[in-house]
Amino acid sequence: MSTPHPDALLGAADIRELAAALGVRPTKQRGQNFVIDANTVRRIVRTADVQPDDVVVEVGPGLGSLTLALLEAADRVTAVEIDDVLAAALPATIAARMPAKADRFALVHSDAMHVTELPGPAPTALVANLPYNVAVPVLLHMLDTFPTIERTLVMVQSEVADRLAAPPGSKVYGVPSVKANWYAEVKRAGAIGRNVFWPAPNVDSGLVSLVRRAKPLDTTASKREVFAVVDAAFAQRRKTLRAALAGWAGSAAAAEAALVAAGVSPQARGESLTVEEFARIAENKQPLDSEGSA
Repeated sequence: MSTPHPDALLGAADIRELAAALGVRPTKQRGQNFVIDANTVRRIVRTADVQPDDVVVEVGPGLGSLTLALLEAADRVTAVEIDDVLAAALPATIAARMPAKADRFALVHSDAMHVTELPGPAPTALVANLPYNVAVPVLLHMLDTFPTIERTLVMVQSEVADRLAAPPGSKVYGVPSVKANWYAEVKRAGAIGRNVFWPAPNVDSGLVSLVRRAKPLDTTASKREVFAVVDAAFAQRRKTLRAALAGWAGSAAAAEAALVAAGVSPQARGESLTVEEFARIAENKQPLDSEGSA
């Protein structure tokens, strides 16, 4: 593999060969499913609208299928990989298959949930095939930690994609939908079949596009304060907001007062509210007195 590869991207045979050489079996524990189809990774890069001046961060690069396609299109790619064997092998795969871009690649061997800084220029885009079991927390952590990320495209379990992109009033609208919307405009950006993965998962996958809000949400409440309302509203999603927010506000009466002041019906449920409405409720929470009541 010392000469540049005619097609730098990895196909199914390449993936299995690399995995065998490394003694790697994809693990369920880490939600690993490797993409084995070059057309799929090119489609992901196109859908992500990766530009020649982009600095892309990728989470969970695995054996490097998507990493190579990103390097073809972007200025730089930084990959965050938790797996010891995969992290050790990836730089050599990049150097062998795309030597001209090897100096444009950086590897961070870490759990993405613990990453607070990245080497090189600040990232402008996040593109990743996220492990199913940690997709939402990793996505929210990266958006929060790296405000320079303007565009995100993640491949996640179809059900997670539906939740992230759900509008208010939808059955699957919930905590991930609202929190993602705090940062970005969110939409479904396509479906991915099972046969492009090894091993083939038992579920379909979906692409989700997130374009960061040009201006942060117009609110005096902090993100922590707004997210506390969101968590409380959906912890008991069948209850009215007056009841669901009683613990958060100090009492049902205090919850009702905050809701009325925010222009939200106390009889509404969390699934009908926009992120802006949650922010207004947070703004109108009355401080608790020493007795613990509002």
